[in-house]
Amino acid sequence: MIKIALLLMAFSFISCGQKPSGEIVAEKKTDPEAVTTHVPVFNPDSAYQYIADQVAFGPRVPNTEAHQACGLYLESELKRHGAQVFVQEMTLEAYNGTKLEAKNIIGSYDPGNKKRVLLFAHWDSRPYADEDPDKANHYTPIDGADDGASGVGILLEIARQINLKNPGTGVDILFFDAEDYGEHSSSETYTPNTWCLGSQFWAKNPHVPNYTAEYGILLDMVGHKEAVFYKELTSLKYAAPMVERIWKTARDLGYGRYFIQATGGGVTDDHQYVIAGRNIPCVDIINYDPNTEKKFGDYWHTLDDTIDNIDTKTLKAVGQTVLEVIYN
Repeated sequence: MIKIALLLMAFSFISCGQKPSGEIVAEKKTDPEAVTTHVPVFNPDSAYQYIADQVAFGPRVPNTEAHQACGLYLESELKRHGAQVFVQEMTLEAYNGTKLEAKNIIGSYDPGNKKRVLLFAHWDSRPYADEDPDKANHYTPIDGADDGASGVGILLEIARQINLKNPGTGVDILFFDAEDYGEHSSSETYTPNTWCLGSQFWAKNPHVPNYTAEYGILLDMVGHKEAVFYKELTSLKYAAPMVERIWKTARDLGYGRYFIQATGGGVTDDHQYVIAGRNIPCVDIINYDPNTEKKFGDYWHTLDDTIDNIDTKTLKAVGQTVLEVIYN
């Protein structure tokens, strides 16, 4: 997914070499299934299979057969799990003038409920391995097992659980398209709005007129075996109470090794367009480590973003935490 840390926001962002502020709290050794008896048990093997299914189509780059086939698969899975499905088909213009035949895919649960929660991820994959160590690969599309497919896989498993047990809140699961078709890393400038084209479109043209939700949670790169989730800065600016609630929930469930009690960096991601366009406070759960050189992991935007890096323990930590939040 993205991306590049933003250091020029109106509030103070961490510099690349600076240690994050805040105390890292040791996780509690708690059995999450014992704590959350009324909350569905997230099945990480199911989420893993959903990720593998997406990767099996090939890189999900707009204007490709793999992209088209995967989109139909996602629609059918949401319908199979009882959602009312909306599909936004659109033609978007990429940074280089390419016309992208794209679609946002939305699954709504309990659509008549005015109390709503928005869960979202991007389902497309990067058309360029432009961070790959081998420059010969810089225009080769990536599998995007973590960067794209992992968030979608977790949300499909959550959709399955919601269909089995109503959380009492309306839930919209939104798969944004054309998030990762931003300008190539060889560009001499950085233009943020070349990313997240699907969410920019939806923010101006929601699937339901005047759509709103109490809060939103974005899942991006949430399946890697070495993932850590720091508190992202745009999330803290606009949705600080939800950030604290999610990170505390994760810690109470025993997932503190993943959800770090410290501030990370700010990133260009779908949540900022949902915040700006729909005025919905959103939290980005994203694998971003400010203490490392590459921040997003060595596999990010390379040919190494494969299913081999996906870990069911990470999927469980994220998926169970999100279920706990929306069911409570």
